[in-house]
Amino acid sequence: MLVVENGSSDQTYAIAKTFCQEHKAFEVMQIEGRGKGLAVREGMLAAKGEYRMMLDADLSMPVDQISRFFPPQIENKDIVIASREANGAVRYNEPNFRHVGGRIVNWLIRSLTLPGIQDSQCGFKCFRADVAIDLFSKQQMDGWSFDVEVLYIARLKGYSLEELAIPWYYSEQSHVNPISDTVRMVRDLFTIRRNARNGLYGLKG
Repeated sequence: MLVVENGSSDQTYAIAKTFCQEHKAFEVMQIEGRGKGLAVREGMLAAKGEYRMMLDADLSMPVDQISRFFPPQIENKDIVIASREANGAVRYNEPNFRHVGGRIVNWLIRSLTLPGIQDSQCGFKCFRADVAIDLFSKQQMDGWSFDVEVLYIARLKGYSLEELAIPWYYSEQSHVNPISDTVRMVRDLFTIRRNARNGLYGLKG
């Protein structure tokens, strides 16, 4: 398990470093700069192993679900992403206004960049190692929209993807701002399309 810290204002890095010294299966890295996308990109490129999975720190998906993303539970998929919208998914304790807002954002994402993917924003995604290196080395965005960008690149390159229904628990500690983050997301979606047209991802889209 690799913990990536960047830009926090508390003792996250110091606490994680102490923990990792006592638990050899864990590592921590600290990087300069801010943004979730930056942290995930650097973590994915530094990680080891045949599969690389990103996890939101709030663990809104129970950790006992992680094994479902790997063989033999799922075979022959380049990418497996957790979905709160796939058949069989269950949401717990989520306010109605957050669910409706999330579906509006997902409609925008599907309309502009990722048709057919019901939930691109759930923070639990698993990539085969070679696929992770290919995609995250091409990622341009350091902010919240990075996962849409990574999945868009994956579509351009023809990688196979499966949405996996999960149980998901709403966290009141979420830092998402329904208005400003939606505006930022729309702007980023057009940036992704422009980047593709300009060949920044290696293929024209």
